[in-house]
Amino acid sequence: MDDVKLIVGDIKKGKIKPIYFLMGEEPYYIDAISDYIEKNILSEEEKGFNQMTLYGRDVSVEDIISNAKRYPMMAERQVVIVKEAQDLSRTIDKLEAYAKNPQPTTVLVVNYKYKKLDKRKSVYKAIKKVGVVFESKKLYDNQVADWIRRVLSGQDYTITPKASQMLVEFLGTDLSKIMNELNKLKIILPPGTQITPEHIEKNIGISKDYNNFELRKAIGYRDTVKAFKIINYFGENPKDNPMVVTVSLLFNFFSQLLHLHGLHDKNPRSVATALKINPYFVQEYIDAARNFPMRKVSGVIGTLREFDVKGKGVNSNAVSQSDLLRELLVKIFN
Repeated sequence: MDDVKLIVGDIKKGKIKPIYFLMGEEPYYIDAISDYIEKNILSEEEKGFNQMTLYGRDVSVEDIISNAKRYPMMAERQVVIVKEAQDLSRTIDKLEAYAKNPQPTTVLVVNYKYKKLDKRKSVYKAIKKVGVVFESKKLYDNQVADWIRRVLSGQDYTITPKASQMLVEFLGTDLSKIMNELNKLKIILPPGTQITPEHIEKNIGISKDYNNFELRKAIGYRDTVKAFKIINYFGENPKDNPMVVTVSLLFNFFSQLLHLHGLHDKNPRSVATALKINPYFVQEYIDAARNFPMRKVSGVIGTLREFDVKGKGVNSNAVSQSDLLRELLVKIFN
């Protein structure tokens, strides 16, 4: 996020590079930088003759270079945006020749999603020398909640730990999807609002009481009544609560409990750092570790592996997701 702010800040100051090569596993920031350049480098009057969008599946690298070498018409610059450039991965090295002598009046933006250039290659070095090479890295699950908090804090909103966790568990690590939902909330809620689980439930449709976050919590506290209520809800709403997601999250939870059992320093701050979790949730993990000794945790991890396979239809004899989840809970609690 800091690199994005730096790139955008330089553009605002007029420090515009001839090439922006945007690559990596996370498309959200690639789109954000590309969209900013598309909207802000040229005026509306200049865009008609001096801004074009090309698609990797429809053009060659030679076509891109040919367009980039054109001169602008009645404008200081032209902007050439190449989307889905990863479709040109086999020939992208040919861009090196242009990078060594770029057209100073052209801003070439290459969106190279889900892939990246080898930093040892000369094409990478040539582009880096004259332009910007930005790698958009995928966030890990345990980083997304903090990303949500940082994004909202910059827009005069706050969010409770539980609310951010609900978003992560429902939407995963897809930052574009998360941002879409946050934008919906910002339309409804005034600046200065703290976003709560109630806001999430009312406006996004994620149940604040019946979700994987609450299931994990109920299991950790050995609250069998609540856990089975949540599982029954999942069984009635399988499309919104796929078993594969539930099993994956529980597997991560018990893997973290196993890690917690192995820690010598169980100070809450040390636990938060070691498990890479929000300090707000540390006590929940400590309590769960008391309720599930190390040997039991190891057994549950094995059970979760077994049910992960069953949930994908292997050796489950067409048993419903709801029945499989109930059977899983019985084995976890016994």
